[in-house]
Amino acid sequence: MATVKPQIVVCTYRVKPGKERAFGRLLARHWPTLKRLGLVMAAPRLALRALAEDRRSDFVEVFAWKPRAFQRAHTMPEVLAIWEPMEKLCEARDGLPAMEFPHFEPVAR
Repeated sequence: MATVKPQIVVCTYRVKPGKERAFGRLLARHWPTLKRLGLVMAAPRLALRALAEDRRSDFVEVFAWKPRAFQRAHTMPEVLAIWEPMEKLCEARDGLPAMEFPHFEPVAR
């Protein structure tokens, strides 16, 4: 049987200026909700905010989905209750979308 590798997502959120505090409150609920619902691996998990003064409203979150959990999350009201307001607080900027969610897999060291 093939081993399923974790699916690591690097979420980039381009938050509208002045909406950082409201976004931060949602971000603080995001990980605990995904974890409580059994959708994510225990590690890795990082939540970051850009240091550059002109990018202070950019946030990044990194975590690993459990197998097939990403698809299940899109059907869960508790998750959508966080994702939908997050989306409203973000904006496309510099030719980039408001939010990005590329998925990665670990590589051998």
